Amino acid sequence: MSEEIFLLPDVGEGLVEAEIVTWKVNVGDVVTLNQPLVDIETAKATVELPSPYAGTVVALHGNVGDVMEVHKPLITFDVGGNGSAPAPAAATSAPAATTVTKAPEQNPASIGEGREAVLVGYGVANEDGVATRKHRRAGRNGSASAPTSPAPSAPTPAATTPPTLAPRSTPPVRLYAKQHGLDIATLAGSGRDGLITRSDVEQALSGSPVAAPARGPAPTGPTTTSRFVGKDLDSWSTGAKEERIPVKGVLRSMADAMVQSAFSAPHAAVWVRLDATRTMELLASLKKQPSLQDVRLSPLTIVAMALCDAARHYPGINSSFDTAAAEVVVRRSVNLGIAADTPRGLIVPNIKGADQLDLVSMAQALNVLVDKARNGTTTPNEMIGTTLTITNVGPFGVDAAMPILPPGTGAILAIGQIAKAPWVVNDEVVVRQVCEIAMAFDHRQIDGAMASRVLGHVAKYLEDPAAALIAG
Repeated sequence: MSEEIFLLPDVGEGLVEAEIVTWKVNVGDVVTLNQPLVDIETAKATVELPSPYAGTVVALHGNVGDVMEVHKPLITFDVGGNGSAPAPAAATSAPAATTVTKAPEQNPASIGEGREAVLVGYGVANEDGVATRKHRRAGRNGSASAPTSPAPSAPTPAATTPPTLAPRSTPPVRLYAKQHGLDIATLAGSGRDGLITRSDVEQALSGSPVAAPARGPAPTGPTTTSRFVGKDLDSWSTGAKEERIPVKGVLRSMADAMVQSAFSAPHAAVWVRLDATRTMELLASLKKQPSLQDVRLSPLTIVAMALCDAARHYPGINSSFDTAAAEVVVRRSVNLGIAADTPRGLIVPNIKGADQLDLVSMAQALNVLVDKARNGTTTPNEMIGTTLTITNVGPFGVDAAMPILPPGTGAILAIGQIAKAPWVVNDEVVVRQVCEIAMAFDHRQIDGAMASRVLGHVAKYLEDPAAALIAG
């Protein structure tokens, strides 16, 4: 027998541990090269690990829910005969050879903008910082809570029927179902949080399909559950009088980041109310264009364009304070972070080089980013290197917020709801679409004057976006 031990890799974030979410193989399974083995969840993202070997699974070194240390044994393979049963050993045979596979150590000096140190074979960022291979896993079923909407919008009447959520599965399973002509939406998942697995597809193909459970209206009153720190809480009337929730994964990452930011960067904030009527009118007009029918344009698209434009005029806002080096780092490329309330908790993925995008490209990038955050398929590369951030509290009916800076950034912009309100135009009170925006900033390197100019620039952009877009 020739064994290979696959160690839990550092997937490119410099983290020290990960939780096993779903095993895709069992002991005794014969696997092929690059076959999905396991979903792991780090503090930043859920990643699907493919097999670096073709062979037979000899041992799984952890159970679902276990937190494993990076560079510790994850799976042992027998690779003799490419996964076939090993031949009987001769009486004089040498001891079995055992090899340990480990991710190469990261060199901190080699980790820079556009090139992130990652495990070889698990996705390498190109020169633009975009991963050339994405590892996807469908997210947790978030039917008990609504993730952050990608854009602020004016209040609209409540829908009479709840939206239908996309079936939860992984890309290999979706492809397998598609290749066999099976509509994956007709299945009910047996995996964690309703995840549709390969076994579910195989069961359906064998003639035993299971219809997806109907999603009725959410309960109301004291029996309503809510999503909190990445889990569905029991309702007030049915839950325990006191509940303790382990601090790990996304919750731990968020808690550590917020404490680090709050106690290392002196926060200050400025805010302003503005007339966003022309922004809403421009979006309504663009949505009627036949060439833009497949593009999901939203107020967040305009806000993102405005913030990137402000950074080009005031590069100091796109800066960070390097305490160790006693330097202020000014970056002339915007990696735009978008705070997203997901079923797993708060995460802030970013768009690399957002300042180089036009309106349509920005809309497409935002939609991909938000959809991946909702589905739990955000990649580690999308979670690092943020320089500026936008958080959107408008969909919750909130007018304003004073956000906390993500560590390593200089400013964060908060957007409130866009709603009809009285506004003075030419000395007359009229009804306009009004919005409030606020900016928190690191007062070590950004003073109130610069922050005010940047916020004023964003406000002016939103009040006349057509002119600003033409001006470039």
